[in-house]
Amino acid sequence: MKKIHNYCVILAGGVGKRLWPCSTRERPKQFLDFFGTGHTLLQQTYERVSRFIISKNIYVSTYSDYAGMVAEQLPLLPRQNILAEPVRLSTAPAVTWASYHIGIHDA
Repeated sequence: MKKIHNYCVILAGGVGKRLWPCSTRERPKQFLDFFGTGHTLLQQTYERVSRFIISKNIYVSTYSDYAGMVAEQLPLLPRQNILAEPVRLSTAPAVTWASYHIGIHDA
């Protein structure tokens, strides 16, 4: 019987255009401390998920321009778990790409 592993994919590639002018292409909403908590939306999401999924099984799918911000804001996330999309397409391709990477590492 194959052991089941739990994974999480955090989608963080959007530009947050509906929250303009707070959110911009250079610094979209996921990288902002939107609620004044001292943590960005991305950090808050990671902190919630990491309570029940180990860091090596958490992936962040983001646009290539934002990969550095993800690494800066999530220093405990393994660098290979930052999936930098070369082209911003949409949610379904980002999830498919992340699933492909997870499938390779969980074979």
